[in-house]
Amino acid sequence: MKRNVVLQLAAPVLAFAFAMAVSAIMLSATGNSAVETFRVILTEGFSRTYLVDTVNRAAPYYISAVAVAIGFKMGLLYIGVEGAYRIAALVAAAAGAAVTLPAVLHVPFILIVAMLTGAAWAFIPAILKVTRGVSEVISSIMLNAISLGLTAFLLGRWLRQPASESLVVGTNPLADSGRLPTLNGALGAIGIDIPDANRVQSYLFVAALVGIAYYLVIWRTRFGYDIRASGLNPDAATASGVDAKKMIVAALVLCGMVSGLVGLNNIMGTAGRYNDVSVVTGLGFTGIAIALLGRNHPIGIAFAALLWAFMDAVQTPLSNAGLPKQITAIMQGIIVLSVVIAYEVVRRIDARREAAGLRRD
Repeated sequence: MKRNVVLQLAAPVLAFAFAMAVSAIMLSATGNSAVETFRVILTEGFSRTYLVDTVNRAAPYYISAVAVAIGFKMGLLYIGVEGAYRIAALVAAAAGAAVTLPAVLHVPFILIVAMLTGAAWAFIPAILKVTRGVSEVISSIMLNAISLGLTAFLLGRWLRQPASESLVVGTNPLADSGRLPTLNGALGAIGIDIPDANRVQSYLFVAALVGIAYYLVIWRTRFGYDIRASGLNPDAATASGVDAKKMIVAALVLCGMVSGLVGLNNIMGTAGRYNDVSVVTGLGFTGIAIALLGRNHPIGIAFAALLWAFMDAVQTPLSNAGLPKQITAIMQGIIVLSVVIAYEVVRRIDARREAAGLRRD
């Protein structure tokens, strides 16, 4: 048991060390100082400014990875997170701006609208898969492109704030009751002073709730057991009475429901509305890498999201120091590839040990 734990922990550590070594070689080969690059990453990256940036970035990364991980647990590759969170963010922002509610109802209302929109969007590839056998990979990729055009059309035609009120194309602003406060005041009360220019967004709590719900549903319910069983051995799950088609639909709809929450971080925080600036692109595809890195486990995904967010955040100080900020993207790619390979090596080692044990018995 202890040996298995050591192997599981050693895999990501060795993969990270390998990524650092390869990155150092690449930096030296291109005439850049590896020592100076890593010094900037460690000193500037752990400064208060960039730690706040890391934490804020990690929240949507985490939610996106959980959405992908649900599909992975079912043996499905849902690539539609990108499209789902775009359309969900637009609909939720427009709906939230159209109602007047107390904060205790307004915030949940926006979150629920986003989840329902994301679920409805994911229902399309789910139905296509179970009725026509269309791969969820193909259909969700196509839906990502459709979502991009549909959000632009809806925003430009019906959901944008009147041009007489704002020249920026976006939805009407949310009332204060629909926006989440920053955590700067709460942190200051316990002695952690964060400058007003660096706002710690409370959307972290939404990400934490998503992680807790993910763990409870997947590991502590019959529904979650059926998802994991179907992902590990579909034939055995079907033989035990699990309806494969219903589970596919349920799993993909759940992926979409979580996906709907990915793009609300800035909308319910600093921006207060949907526009091209408030919604960050690429979060869906980043979630795939983070889910792989975190092994689809809520705690592993949390560490992976923080690592990924940290590598993104340090691009600014690297650029300011005249160093190639692209090295962080290279490191991210190497880390993911190394971890995937390392875990496969660990899996094969475990399989050989089990086979050897059976032969001895």
